[in-house]
Amino acid sequence: MLPGLALAGGVALVAIELGKIAWLQANGISALTLAIVLGMLVGNTVYARIAPASTAGVGFSKQKLLRLGIILYGLRLTFQDIGNVGMAGVVIDALVLCSTFALSWFVGTRVLGLDRKTAMLIGAGSSICGAAAVMAAEPVVRGRAEQVTVAVSTVVVFGTLAMFLYPALYHLNEQYQLISMSPGAYGIFAGSTIHEVAQVVAAGRAISEEAANTAVIAKMVRVMMLAPFLIVLSAYLSRSKDASDVQPQGAPAKKSGGVVIPWFAFGFVVVAGLNSLAILPKPLVGVMVEIDTALLAMAMAALGLTTHASAIRKAGIKPLALAALLAAWLLGGGLAIHSGVSALFA
Repeated sequence: MLPGLALAGGVALVAIELGKIAWLQANGISALTLAIVLGMLVGNTVYARIAPASTAGVGFSKQKLLRLGIILYGLRLTFQDIGNVGMAGVVIDALVLCSTFALSWFVGTRVLGLDRKTAMLIGAGSSICGAAAVMAAEPVVRGRAEQVTVAVSTVVVFGTLAMFLYPALYHLNEQYQLISMSPGAYGIFAGSTIHEVAQVVAAGRAISEEAANTAVIAKMVRVMMLAPFLIVLSAYLSRSKDASDVQPQGAPAKKSGGVVIPWFAFGFVVVAGLNSLAILPKPLVGVMVEIDTALLAMAMAALGLTTHASAIRKAGIKPLALAALLAAWLLGGGLAIHSGVSALFA
């Protein structure tokens, strides 16, 4: 496996170093996004010549290292984050998640005629935490590399658009006073509806430090919902007629009454709970978060390496149309949910 691991690791290292460029950070372009782009560049050029020697390591990165990366992602969260946004923030996040994923599944399969896996992956990325959610959902739905890449690409496109659109709309609203929205309220709205964590940070800082802090906390609570989401989704798919086609691939799973439960979802919760106890030294947590970024970047790089541009072209305009609809819902429907819940808890 060493050649494939070295290749994925090399691509990931370049992406992480490029991700430190101030301009890219300011525009919400993370190392994970860069890793999949660089992986695709290599995958569609020179990778074919070295694929026989690299396949095992690249596959290990795309599956095993991904699961470990999702588990360690819990080190970025604490259960105290929930208290910082209050019950209203939790309810807003939950409603946005459920409504967005349900809309993706229904419109994607019933209206646009997409296959179920693609619709679910796009829905996961839009409703929870972008590329990380797509990658976490992939073992549950057993999506193919091109389906995962299409879903990640839609997150990059519309998440980046939202990162610039939200602050512009906030300033426009400030000028015309169409609705009442404080920087703190804007933060909760942005954190509960924008795709990626990096994009949320950029959209929040464009307004104020208060908006950025609130946005990140709201986003972290939304990320924390990833584990129960995966468990519920896996339970549903395991009971469907073609459960054998959607249970997690390769990795060990816990079974309970015929329901397949992805083990890494539990690991994610356990690590977040451990981090909540504040017993781990901060320097250690910092190092582990860096390791986690490297693992996820390697998984993204491996995904890019195994994705062919022809497969993405074959996907056509429908995935992009679905992602555009979801982005519009996150903006309009998310604002309605935010206003309604805020009024209810006022």
